[in-house]
Amino acid sequence: MNLLQVIDPVAFSLGPIEVRWYGVIIAFGIIIAFLVAQREMVKRGFHEEYLTDLLIWAVPIAIISARIYYVIFKWDFYSQYPEKIIEIWNGGIAIHGALIGSFLTAYFFTKKRGTSFWKLTDIVAPSILIGQMIGRWGNFMNQEAHGGEVTRTFLENLMLPNWIIEQMYIEGKYYHPTFLYESIWNLIGVIILILLRKVNLRRGEMFLFYLTWYSVGRFFIEGMRTDSLYLIGELRTAQVVSIVTVVISIILFVYRRMTIKPVVRYQDK
Repeated sequence: MNLLQVIDPVAFSLGPIEVRWYGVIIAFGIIIAFLVAQREMVKRGFHEEYLTDLLIWAVPIAIISARIYYVIFKWDFYSQYPEKIIEIWNGGIAIHGALIGSFLTAYFFTKKRGTSFWKLTDIVAPSILIGQMIGRWGNFMNQEAHGGEVTRTFLENLMLPNWIIEQMYIEGKYYHPTFLYESIWNLIGVIILILLRKVNLRRGEMFLFYLTWYSVGRFFIEGMRTDSLYLIGELRTAQVVSIVTVVISIILFVYRRMTIKPVVRYQDK
C-alpha cells in the first residue's frame, strides 16, 4: 500500500524556471567534495586557489562530456532527433563521461601548471567518491537509476526508512534502490581512502585504488539496473568500461611499482 506521496523532483521555482532536486544535490555534492579536497590540497603544498582554478574548467567540461558520452551510446535515438541533443534539462548524462572529461582536464591542467597529475588525483580521490555518493541521491529524487522489481517486504527487510521505500514505488511496483547500493559502496570507499592516507602509499596508488574500487562496485550494481546504456546487444557499456578500468588500473599499479624510481609517496612534498 502506498502510504506517502512521491517526492516532488522540483525543489523550487524561479518564475518559469524550475530548479530540480537533482541539480541541487549535484551542486551540493560538488561543494562538499571541494571543501574536503581543498583542506588536503593546501596541506600537501598546493596553492589555495589551485583547486578553484581547476574546477572552473573541470565542472563544465565534465557536464558536457557526460552528455556527449550519453548521446554516443543513444545515437540510434539522437540521430533521428538531433535537435534533442542539447536538451540536457530533460535528462541524459553519464558519470563515466563526466569522469573521462574531468580526468583529461586535470591531466592537461597539471601539465600546464607544472604539477603532478598523480599527486593531485591521489588527494582528490576521496572527494570524487564523495561527489558520486551524494550525487546518486539526485537519481533517488528523480526515481531513476533503479534496479529490477522487488516486493515491499524485500525493501522492509533491508531496514530502509519508509520514505525511501515509498520513493521506490514507481507506477505500481517496487524496485531495487540501486542508487542507495552505490551510494553506500562509495561511502565505504571514502572511508578506506581516508585511512589509506596514513598508510602513505606510493604516489598514484590512491587514485588507482579509487578507480578499482568504484569500478568493481559499479560492475555488479550496473547488472541490477534497468536503464543501462548498451554497447552491443545485451553488453552493458558501464560494465565493459568498469572491467577495462580495473584491468588498466592493475597494469599501471604493477608497472609503476616496477619502474618508477625513486619512490615518491603520498605524504611527500
